[in-house]
Amino acid sequence: MKQKVTAAYAAEVGRAAFTWGWPLVNMHNRLSIMEQVPEPGLLKGIVPAGPPNHIGMLHDYIRPEERVVACPNQDVVYGFGALDAQRGPAVVQVPDFGDRFWVYQIVNQRTDSFVELGKMYGTKPGHYLLAHEDWDGDVPEGIAGVFRYDTRIGIVIPRVFQDDTDEDRAAVQPVVNQVSVYPLADFDGSMKVIDYSQVPSFGGDGASDGDEETQWVDPDTFFDLLPSVLDEIPARPGEEALYAWFREVLDAAAEDDTIAAALKQAALDADATVRELFEFRNYGIPLAANWTTQRLGARFGTDYLMRTAVGKSNIFVNTPNETSYFYLDLDAQGARLNGTNTYTVRFDADEIPPVQGFWSLTVYNKHHFFHPNELDRYSLGTKNKHLTFGDDGSLTLTVGGTAPTDPTELANWLPAPADDFTLYLRTYWPAPSILDGTWQPPAVDRTA
Repeated sequence: MKQKVTAAYAAEVGRAAFTWGWPLVNMHNRLSIMEQVPEPGLLKGIVPAGPPNHIGMLHDYIRPEERVVACPNQDVVYGFGALDAQRGPAVVQVPDFGDRFWVYQIVNQRTDSFVELGKMYGTKPGHYLLAHEDWDGDVPEGIAGVFRYDTRIGIVIPRVFQDDTDEDRAAVQPVVNQVSVYPLADFDGSMKVIDYSQVPSFGGDGASDGDEETQWVDPDTFFDLLPSVLDEIPARPGEEALYAWFREVLDAAAEDDTIAAALKQAALDADATVRELFEFRNYGIPLAANWTTQRLGARFGTDYLMRTAVGKSNIFVNTPNETSYFYLDLDAQGARLNGTNTYTVRFDADEIPPVQGFWSLTVYNKHHFFHPNELDRYSLGTKNKHLTFGDDGSLTLTVGGTAPTDPTELANWLPAPADDFTLYLRTYWPAPSILDGTWQPPAVDRTA
């Protein structure tokens, strides 16, 4: 006999379920888009994509018009695609990258990483298998390793570092064209090649509608999708009661329109709370001078708040040993960063971000996307060969305000919108001093 559920109780459970399940439904809906892509290519000519168990790759930096993933970077050539365990295992190709930095981020439906593929791991070129933990097929000869996941859906995002030079744009093409994911049935032991500069575009050309990220989670339909999502993602040890709690209310809603209406309203209410997590200053670990960070990226476990906050503000972050991230909404004095002002960021010679991969400082507008500008410049860091260092080895970057007229100062200037903006510091393959918190970003001071 089923227990009676009131609308008020359902609303309380519904708000918790929405906050908990927001990233999981986000991933579910991304697969639904990939299911409409017939072959590796580009969405609207901008974003790499492929059908399930495939990926697409760019052949250059991501463009500022993209709205599929917030907080992209312009240091790497990206790839993107979705795994679907119901369609069987997939093979991921790793070409010989030489000395070039690279890392493949591959996460399950919880946005937790389940692979180690990258330069920091000493990964050898070859073919690797991505398979659900329940798959019991034979692993063919020629597969260098197998990585297992326990959810229906995964996401694959290769990142290949590229200098901001024409020479490196040309040099990176042969290896980028060998980065690929495809069903195990298509594996023949060869290193398949796709010329990603010639792939088709789907869904028309140009930017997505609006200034914000694509709405991957709609409060109006959230609880229609949640039952399927709970089926796609098994409860972790200790989560069984949580799943039962959610299912009890979902079952009640299926039989009672009043309960269903209460759940829909709960989703709308909780969506306002999740939107607050979009602002970096509202979550994470506070650091000096109003920077914040997080150290659970792609290994969130049961930290549901962090999983949703990262999912809302900058989904698909790497694990901290692959990339450590630092976020800034407020200057050193506590005022909101705004591009009508000018700011300086000074790294002492011994405080340049200590990395074995690369680092970059990026400006994002208030929607966490690039601010189009005449210089076509959105970040500065390792990729830039024109940076001017002081005689003492220090590096001073200027952000916002009017473009400097002096060429040397212009080389170290980041344009910002005449509006609120965010600074975002990436450190790929960070040194131990970043991981243990010994190193922190410098203060960002308003100078004009």
